[in-house]
Amino acid sequence: MENRREFIKKSALAGLGMSFSAGSYARILGSNDRVRVGIIGFSDRFRQSLAPAFMEHAKAQNFAFVGVSDIWSRRRDEAEQYLKGKGWNDDSFFKARNNDELLDRKDVDAVIISTADFQHALHCVAAVESGRDAYCEKPFAESLDDARKAVKAVESSKRIVQVGSQRRSAPNYHSANDFIKSGKFGDITMVEMTWNVNQPGRWRRPKLVSEIKKEDTDWDRYQMNRPKTAWDPRKYLEFRLFYPYSSGIPGQWMSHQIDTVHWFSGLDHPRSVVANGGIYSWKDGRVNADTFTAVFDYGPDNDKTKGFQVLYSSRMNNEAGGVKEYYYSNGGMINLDTNKISPEGGLEAKYAKDMNMQANLLPTMSLGESAKMETSANTGGDPMTSLHMLNWMSCVRSRKEPNAPARVGFNHSVANIMATTALHTGKRVTWDSTKQDMVTS
Repeated sequence: MENRREFIKKSALAGLGMSFSAGSYARILGSNDRVRVGIIGFSDRFRQSLAPAFMEHAKAQNFAFVGVSDIWSRRRDEAEQYLKGKGWNDDSFFKARNNDELLDRKDVDAVIISTADFQHALHCVAAVESGRDAYCEKPFAESLDDARKAVKAVESSKRIVQVGSQRRSAPNYHSANDFIKSGKFGDITMVEMTWNVNQPGRWRRPKLVSEIKKEDTDWDRYQMNRPKTAWDPRKYLEFRLFYPYSSGIPGQWMSHQIDTVHWFSGLDHPRSVVANGGIYSWKDGRVNADTFTAVFDYGPDNDKTKGFQVLYSSRMNNEAGGVKEYYYSNGGMINLDTNKISPEGGLEAKYAKDMNMQANLLPTMSLGESAKMETSANTGGDPMTSLHMLNWMSCVRSRKEPNAPARVGFNHSVANIMATTALHTGKRVTWDSTKQDMVTS
């Protein structure tokens, strides 16, 4: 029989629409309580960016790493050594063999999820259903079923979830959004985006592939709800090259950039998309394209006369052009590479006069000093991720909605999945807002 204190606690929580079960936990945090954070997936992304960003603010926000969950024993050991070597681990730091072990504990308040792309959504579901807040890396989901489950779980749980779309916390992107929303930019008429590299080793892990042993990990648990296949260390360690473990370019790169389209335009999803691509250079057994182009149509569902096009292209075999994001209106453009607003391409007087129109040219302006941001030298974190992590931490405290909530992740997932479906089928994919589903034609 439960004691009186437990009965009173459960009754009070029930009155707030909350309940405890054997697999759920939510500690009510006071302003001075330390927030105890578990690491779900000790990945390169976590080590190189998320951990430094977290530690930049951990002392001031009173957050601490208390444990790690990873199904590969080597990663668990590496996590402990990495954090201990930097003095970033809690004295009682623990290693869990899987997420069930981590989420069954009572000394974890929140988690950072940096697992394989296809695992993010369902790992987020498990976290919030256990009562934990979460920082969840993008892409939020790689299938619509997973995306639906995740956004429903987060929004019904009322937990604080920040999706790793860190542009949402960058001052230059906020300045661009404010300028567009003010009406001074005019209607968006076109968006051009690129993400180009020339890196044959990108997403490859040949040394680790040769070293990992099936008995040191949990291949069945890794595959989650994907079709069960024989052990394949490449699909485990080089998952970004293999669908359905990852969509590759859309999930890794386009998810960041297409999210800004949704943010700046106020539109949740594309009306349609066509795509093409292939493996033109890196014929190393991969399934996902090394060159990818998608063309999106965006606009209000109830007015097909309004809208704009997004041209997205990415290649992994020539880096000319790098990472670019250009927003165009009739009056000029916003260049998020240079952080400049300019009249470039705007309607000039000599062409306007012929149609009894006025010239339409934007002023030349800067989006601010955000390009000069630097993080502390002792952590090595990147500025956008640092600010994004800080936003999540502060929202865990305040219970306010973070800059990139789960719905934002759902929306970029819809665009990614539509584009991936268009690539795989060769068909035009549209979004049915009534059914909240894709239609191929």
